[in-house]
Amino acid sequence: MSVVLRIRRELVDEIVAHARRDHPDEACGVIAGPEGSDRPERFIPMLNAARSPTFYEFDSGDLLKLYREMDANDEVPVVIYHSHTATEAYPSRTDVSYASEPDAHYVLVSTRDPETHEFRSYRIVDGVVTEEPVEITE
Repeated sequence: MSVVLRIRRELVDEIVAHARRDHPDEACGVIAGPEGSDRPERFIPMLNAARSPTFYEFDSGDLLKLYREMDANDEVPVVIYHSHTATEAYPSRTDVSYASEPDAHYVLVSTRDPETHEFRSYRIVDGVVTEEPVEITE
């Protein structure tokens, strides 16, 4: 399991654009990649079923459909992302309690500053949050 998130710039741009679009609500989504590859490839913006500025929740029907689709494509959720609209890009207690994919990179984008964004990645395993470096590739 790599301890760095390698991600293409266009995917970073897509995440940030989605976060800006949904602001002031939190945006959320997944980037799927080939099983066992740790390579984020397919950008899948999701609906924040909570429609909340303070937390996110995937719609259970959407999530079921997504997991079926990923299974059929031999994909896994390499990145699970969401935005914070008023706070720094650090997982909240709720985020930590929802984190159920020990192999995923949990990406947080903060859109609290309209001029800049904060883009950070974490591993969340058994309630323990570990920040990891992000390497953006062209």
